[in-house]
Amino acid sequence: MKVISTNVAVRRADPSGRHDYTGIDKQPQPAIELKIPGPHYGDGSGIHGDSIGDHEHHGGADKAVYAFAREELDYWENELGREFRDGYFGENLTTTGLNLQSLLINQQIKIGDALLEVSIPRSPCATFAGWVNEPGFLKSFTDHGDCGAYFRIITPGTITAGDTMEFVGKPGHDVTMGMAFRAKMGDMDLAQYVVKVGCLATVHHEQLKAKLAKYDARQQRPQHQQHQQR
Repeated sequence: MKVISTNVAVRRADPSGRHDYTGIDKQPQPAIELKIPGPHYGDGSGIHGDSIGDHEHHGGADKAVYAFAREELDYWENELGREFRDGYFGENLTTTGLNLQSLLINQQIKIGDALLEVSIPRSPCATFAGWVNEPGFLKSFTDHGDCGAYFRIITPGTITAGDTMEFVGKPGHDVTMGMAFRAKMGDMDLAQYVVKVGCLATVHHEQLKAKLAKYDARQQRPQHQQHQQR
């Protein structure tokens, strides 16, 4: 398990038109320097020199560093018949030898002299869709189920391309990144389980609870009222 590319954003025009610019275009660099951002969206990246365009939904402690597997880039190359270089899916870390969707939420991983912790799943967005520019891509990405992984930073440090990844300890639950992603994207049975386990960061736990409450309310509404709402 190792990092094969460390990537930092180059600002581009947002292809969705929703923001002035985007930091989704991550370009390989020899190494990245980590810092702990503030707790909220809009508090910036965990990478010195990185750039974020959507301050409403990106940045902050729980989205400090994003990783995506080289194996998944290869999968999408085969699916879409085009090449995707390291960093193209917006990842700061391009990894190999590790199935990111199987990572347990809150698993700590040492890379270089930094210590990271698995935090939350990615939400496929309009900027991502516009950047990849393939019909139906967001649905295909969601159905495939491997969203990569966001990390929070426990100990800042330097990560260099080629650094190995070492698990530190193990969380006391079985909720994986893949499970959290499917729950976030609409699997209500999984959402109920993830909420019950209570392993997600507070704001994301509360978002999932709110989604469940809305779903339960719809299920309890009389059938004729549901038809009238449609």
